Amino acid sequence: MKRLLVAAVIALLPLSLGGTLPAGAEGMEKFIRAKEPQPAPDVEFTELGGAPARLSDFRGRVVLVNLWATWCAPCVKEMPSLVKLQHMIGTRDFVVLALSSDRGGARVVEPFIAENGLETLAVYLDPKGNATRKLGARGLPTSILLDRQGRELGRILGSAEWDSADAVALVRSAIDTVERADRSR
Repeated sequence: MKRLLVAAVIALLPLSLGGTLPAGAEGMEKFIRAKEPQPAPDVEFTELGGAPARLSDFRGRVVLVNLWATWCAPCVKEMPSLVKLQHMIGTRDFVVLALSSDRGGARVVEPFIAENGLETLAVYLDPKGNATRKLGARGLPTSILLDRQGRELGRILGSAEWDSADAVALVRSAIDTVERADRSR
């Protein structure tokens, strides 16, 4: 219990103090908090079936946008932890939006999802990289945490252990921060 409490406090630091986490926080030390949460661009992408989608379609929930590709080894390595994170947090208040940059689109991504047991993730396509560029990603993977209003709270450049206690605490703190603000109005 004490270890979980310490992990929760470490995870809350970037949201409360405006800094990054200390080294050794299971991958969350790379979380770069936004100095002032700004609206993320309302980027467009497509569902696996080809229907258009926008980032604004997810407003009302905390969103972890994960920019990835099947050919990116660090991306592939972190995918199972994203699935676990989604299951740990649930879907009412939170969603992992896995946005693939694969140029082959669904033809490449769908078999990858099936082979790797990723069917429970919300996987979308950005084969031309437009959304990735507009979101300012410098490489893959990049994960961007958005609040319920679509504002960027921070990001991680590179892979992370998303099912770690620190990652779960980080996401839950983003959910709880908004809920506390809503109750105070």
